[in-house]
Amino acid sequence: MPLIDVRLIAPRERHARIFATFEQLPVGGWIDLLSDHEPLPLKAQFQAQWTGQFDWEVMQAGPLEWRTRIGRRPQAKTCCGSCGG
Repeated sequence: MPLIDVRLIAPRERHARIFATFEQLPVGGWIDLLSDHEPLPLKAQFQAQWTGQFDWEVMQAGPLEWRTRIGRRPQAKTCCGSCGG
């Protein structure tokens, strides 16, 4: 699975590249991120855009490097409410 070392990417391009990579993942796939900081703003963006569709696992938590694994879950089915389900 892909490893993205965000330290090698210009800051303004990082999130877009991570999102594009995530969108291409098959269900059950994952990407590993390597960063020099805890990627909390990125996690908030994932929660806003892909609620319930990803797993977030901290593999290494600083102090100099953070390694985070982001896995793709199946998209949740939405119910219109008419069936009571």
